[in-house]
Amino acid sequence: MSDPKSFFLSSPVHEYLVAHGSPPDAVQRALIARTRELGGVAGMQIAPEQGAFMTLVTRMVGTRRAVEVGTFTGYSALCIARGLDPDGILICCDVSEEWTAIGREAWQEAGVADLVDLRIAPAIETLRSLPVDDPVDLAFVDADKPGYLDYIAELVPRLRSGGVLMIDNVLWGGAVADAAAADDTTNAIRAVNDAVAADARLEVVMLPLGDGLTLARKR
Repeated sequence: MSDPKSFFLSSPVHEYLVAHGSPPDAVQRALIARTRELGGVAGMQIAPEQGAFMTLVTRMVGTRRAVEVGTFTGYSALCIARGLDPDGILICCDVSEEWTAIGREAWQEAGVADLVDLRIAPAIETLRSLPVDDPVDLAFVDADKPGYLDYIAELVPRLRSGGVLMIDNVLWGGAVADAAAADDTTNAIRAVNDAVAADARLEVVMLPLGDGLTLARKR
């Protein structure tokens, strides 16, 4: 946990801010350690301070119905599930049985497995299958970057008024503000950031949390 995902934070400052928020508990620490064993892909896991923030947001919104696009090893899903109303549900969209199996174990240990509906299928298919007349209170997008615009296009109409959309990796290590960075992924994230900022349906703030987290509220 001493390796910050925020490219502008030193390890000592990161340790300090984690220590002065709600710290990861034993289940979360074990999940962080288990994910780290996967090697380089472990960088896809959200930062612990981002997880604490997401739990708080989920609670403050009064979330009964949530959707996550991109579950990986389940840390973000665990954080959202812990903030749900007692009768809530989190629909998780992912394509990896292997990585999400790690998450299933953590959800079970944390006592939130019954709140998570994991759907192994292309996320766009799952999102399009969700009824528009059963509103979503909160959505989190953290998957393949070229797919973000399509995911958001399906999610925003399904969000209730006052519902919240969170989008991860919107700073992309600072590359979005680097004119020399012109790779496909960076350009895809820039396009998402531009589209969300210009969307009249949303109130938007981009937070320097983790690798950049956009928080948008549907009007």
